[in-house]
Amino acid sequence: MVTSYGELVRLRGAEMTSCPRLLLSWLLTACTLVAIAGAAELPDYPDDTNNGIPVNYTEANVGEYQLPDPLLLDDGTQVTTAEQWRTARREQLRRQFERYQYGRAAAGPMPLDYEVVESSPSALNGTAVRKQVVIRFGDTERSQFMDLLLYLPAHRQGPVPVLLSINFMPNNLSVDDDAVRVGRIWNRETGQREPATRPSRFGRLPVAQVLAAGFGLATFNYADVDPDAKDGFSHGVRSLYAAGDPSEMADDEWGTIAAWVWGISRAIDYFEQDADVDEHRVAITGISRLGKTVMWAGANDERVAAVIASCSGEGGAALSRRNYGETIAHLASPKRYSYQFAKNYQTWAADPRIAPVDAHELVALIAPRPLLLQTGTSDKWSDPKGEFLAAQAATPVYELLGQQGINVQELPEPNTLVGDTLAFYMHDGGHGMVPGDWQVFLEFLTKQFQSSTVS
Repeated sequence: MVTSYGELVRLRGAEMTSCPRLLLSWLLTACTLVAIAGAAELPDYPDDTNNGIPVNYTEANVGEYQLPDPLLLDDGTQVTTAEQWRTARREQLRRQFERYQYGRAAAGPMPLDYEVVESSPSALNGTAVRKQVVIRFGDTERSQFMDLLLYLPAHRQGPVPVLLSINFMPNNLSVDDDAVRVGRIWNRETGQREPATRPSRFGRLPVAQVLAAGFGLATFNYADVDPDAKDGFSHGVRSLYAAGDPSEMADDEWGTIAAWVWGISRAIDYFEQDADVDEHRVAITGISRLGKTVMWAGANDERVAAVIASCSGEGGAALSRRNYGETIAHLASPKRYSYQFAKNYQTWAADPRIAPVDAHELVALIAPRPLLLQTGTSDKWSDPKGEFLAAQAATPVYELLGQQGINVQELPEPNTLVGDTLAFYMHDGGHGMVPGDWQVFLEFLTKQFQSSTVS
């Protein structure tokens, strides 16, 4: 049985001290993906500034902090059973993140329409079924739409699990398939959408590799739902729920990340209608700000069967109380990405140590479902160690719910997967995904979808 969180984990600066008895049980845990791995030492870097705000890259200067207890109810009662978590504590935490970080999504019905505008039973040289779906939302006068692209293995037997990748680029620039409709891209200079005909600076999705592993692959462009820009409000889904200027929104109303999460849920709505998709095995993945997005989507929409968050960093899986790399002050600055969050998020910029929640509790909200946090050794801005420590601190919640989490004490060596249902992987490289990551992702999903974690 999990004892008090205070007994299990206390963080001060960069060090973790754990109860020896519980540490021993961790070390003896079976059925994990790896045994105890070697420890990695990430180098310090020269300190810097970003938009006039200091950036610390020295581990010794992280500062002292103590994490809030995810297993403590608001009235001070300790959570000791899975039932307490499911019926009380989980929703308390979710509402705190909703109010103080990502914002409250608008309630109420939204007219929706799903149309398969193109389908091919022999796409990609006969290896795939391709479906191009237009999801329209809003009334007829103000309606908007998102393009959803779906590939399924051509020689499947029955419904297949699907990995949904929310993408920075339109579908035609995200895959190597000339038959994909030209999508739209947001032009920051004109403040308008335009046809996506110019080359992409991002890599293409490995469709063939995903299909060969027995999964379907789906994708859509995040800017179809809400443009990634301060002046994009009137062109996104949020404007359909509220008239007027975004400056008039309440302090706890949704930013663009919550709007992108809304788009993920609409894609899952479609999957539930498609007989070729196993609606109970839909995994989601995203990079950077879209890594934050898939974590918040997993916390909100329990139809999400698994989450793979790539380099989500501050505002995602990295601990905010660690003064290392990007901080809330950088992220929520009006000069940068304040529009992605609720206005309340700026409250904690001066001192994240007094914020009501931290990243380990966001990780815990995805429990007991599979979650893989992927980062890179040189992605110092996103604080790889901060993500590892968050996963470590969320492990008691996974264990309370009958799953295994992080089973090592020290940051693992690069290219080493640690954990089980909750896992951590740090490639040797920088921000984003590298080709080798995809094999790790697919093996993780295959193992988890074959286990009892997802049903």
